[in-house]
Amino acid sequence: MYNFCIYYGGDYMPKIRSSADLRNNYNEISMFCHKYPEPVFITKNGKGDLAVMSIETYEELTSRFELYSQIKDGIDNIASGNTRPFSEAIADIRERRKK
Repeated sequence: MYNFCIYYGGDYMPKIRSSADLRNNYNEISMFCHKYPEPVFITKNGKGDLAVMSIETYEELTSRFELYSQIKDGIDNIASGNTRPFSEAIADIRERRKK
């Protein structure tokens, strides 16, 4: 979902702005970040320094990282044999819902 690029003239280009642009055009950069779910890369002295994005995009991104971490934990549990029968797991879930 996140390719951190915008479609421009037939090519995908990352949105890169200088630190001076951030200082002088904050509202424009903020509006872009809220319109597109991708970061704006900020350079300082011609080198990459920051990635700026909306809070909504950041929260969605961190939620995905958490989901990926939980999936990895599940896969690791399966690989190590830390499993139980489906019927037992469902019974446990139903018991918890009663409380």
